[in-house]
Amino acid sequence: MADSSFTLAKVVETFELDIVDSEELFAEVEPVAPREHFTSDLERKVWLATAINTEKAKSELIVAGMLFELQEHLDWRISVFSGIDFSIDADDGLIGVCDFLVSLSPVQHVLQAPVITLVEAKKDDMTLGLGQCTAEMLAAQRFNAKRGNDIPTIYGVSTTGLAWKFLKLTEGCLSIDMASYTIRECDKILGILVSMVAQKG
Repeated sequence: MADSSFTLAKVVETFELDIVDSEELFAEVEPVAPREHFTSDLERKVWLATAINTEKAKSELIVAGMLFELQEHLDWRISVFSGIDFSIDADDGLIGVCDFLVSLSPVQHVLQAPVITLVEAKKDDMTLGLGQCTAEMLAAQRFNAKRGNDIPTIYGVSTTGLAWKFLKLTEGCLSIDMASYTIRECDKILGILVSMVAQKG
């Protein structure tokens, strides 16, 4: 079974995860103001992506833009990958292509551990991405472990571009944020992404 075949129920059952619905998992995270021109550019990109109304358009125009802004804010101390093969364990079905992946390594030409965040973009319904995103988070745990990286928490994001929902995986416990954030709250979204890099969420 490939990552994309996992529903949330299936991945929780298969990997015997404890699952927690968390009230506002990142409520205490402070917003981070993006660069001024980013906000104005984002408004136009949101309009265009909404008009085109495809998963690809929203992924390229909105999600990629937010992750680029994250890199800018962190002075390029992280790397962001898009559409790369992330096949880690075929026996357990942890194979497939990630929409977006964030690594703590600044090296951009090749994926290096530790992987901290997986972003799954969906056209209309971000709940459809929760299972696939969780499977990719499990794959990231194994990827990091094989390379001796002691990263306690892997984060995930399921997003339509317009709406964002966050997940947190610590060992075998999956926490799903009951809150979701709209792209109009891009400062809060950016703050949450920054906290993920700092392992503070």
